[in-house]
Amino acid sequence: MVTLREKQIGALKQMLNLNQPQSKLLASEPIWKILVYDRCGQDIISPLISIKELREMGVTLHVQLHSDRDPIPDVPAVYFCLPTEENLGRIGQDLQNNLYDIYHLNFISPISRQRLEDLASAALQSNCVSQIHKVYDQYLNFISLEDDMFVLKHQNSDNISYYAINRGEIKDTEMESIMDTIVDCLFSVFATLGTVPVIRSPRGNAAEMVAEKLDKKLRENLRDTRNSLFLMDATQTSHFSFQRPLLIILDRNVDMATPLHHTWTYQALAHDVLDLTLNRVVVEESAGRSAAGGTKAKTRACDLDSRDKFWVSHKGSPFPIVAEAIQEELEHYKNSEEEVKKLKASMGIDNESDAAFSMVSDNTAKLTSAVNSLPQLLEKKRLIDMHTTIATGILNVIKTRRLDTLFEFEEKIMSKAALDRSIMDLLTDSEAGNPEDKMRLFIIYYLCSHSMAEVSACLASDEAARVSDS
Repeated sequence: MVTLREKQIGALKQMLNLNQPQSKLLASEPIWKILVYDRCGQDIISPLISIKELREMGVTLHVQLHSDRDPIPDVPAVYFCLPTEENLGRIGQDLQNNLYDIYHLNFISPISRQRLEDLASAALQSNCVSQIHKVYDQYLNFISLEDDMFVLKHQNSDNISYYAINRGEIKDTEMESIMDTIVDCLFSVFATLGTVPVIRSPRGNAAEMVAEKLDKKLRENLRDTRNSLFLMDATQTSHFSFQRPLLIILDRNVDMATPLHHTWTYQALAHDVLDLTLNRVVVEESAGRSAAGGTKAKTRACDLDSRDKFWVSHKGSPFPIVAEAIQEELEHYKNSEEEVKKLKASMGIDNESDAAFSMVSDNTAKLTSAVNSLPQLLEKKRLIDMHTTIATGILNVIKTRRLDTLFEFEEKIMSKAALDRSIMDLLTDSEAGNPEDKMRLFIIYYLCSHSMAEVSACLASDEAARVSDS
């Protein structure tokens, strides 16, 4: 089956092909174009399509919508952004300045009738209506990080978050806006899949509100048989399209301990202790010496995606197993490298002797095979170095904050097992975690403990410690 991630990639590539199916592209050379996106569009594209792939599809330049841009005549521009008032204002400014020859406007979520009319008015005032070739609603307002995982929250956006929904001073209009945003994003997911889900949710919370709004939006779209996103796609899919996915919408309150838990798997640790966003992790490497004589931190950005076989195989493995796997991969690489060196030595290539020209065909075939496998070896070495850097960064944090101790203690709390030490011993241990770690531990204990007397004792002890310190 085609995954959601593959369908979103296909939709993006068709958009970059000026909304023409790629199979109908007869020319060998792509149409050269400029990609203009906002921050949301960048977050959607970056985990799915690399810069190399953008070049192959004819994108010569990709720039932010709100950056300063010079006019580039005789070149089509593909816009990919949210239909916000701010973005539409900037598009109108681009039309006024006549920045590009042709405009293909692609909106991440549907543009309203009022804003579409505002855009048309801006085009009329700029006298460039004929230059706007197409305006598309793409229904791509979600971020696919893996084949089986997507997120709705973009970078530096607090509009969709647990805090945004549950803060005490939230207004009804703000809650309604957040729910509408979540519904629009989920609708985009199923519009991209081309299937209508079976929706289930508990009653009496935000999950029910989202479920009802999404159900209403799906029904309204299905009633319009001429413009339905699902009926149109059903004619192009296989005979298995009648199978509907099950969408279960739950409120985060049903399990608050899990997001606070100190985890022990490779991917979860990288997300918890390192800067992992949109499949890219930033690791602080060994510090170098600055010109002033002090130490200067050096960071390295590492891309983690489905093309990285080691990441795909071990992202869900416990960290000690990952460390062993990295060592095994390193040993395997060293053995392969040693075989190539021995083969070169046996053929006299190292000494540049004439023996290399009198070798039998068997050795020649071996050398050809070794040369052909060299790019794979170099890529393997790059991945080993990258994962060694990531694992080293994680290990340093584990040692500093004693995350292994916190993980084991929290596991016992969440599984209702007997504790080998009191929680106060761990909370008062100066070497076990930083204040945030201890706060997470205490909240987990508070959520999972049936004995409120112990929780009260912890709070009383903490208060007494503060008084004595003051």
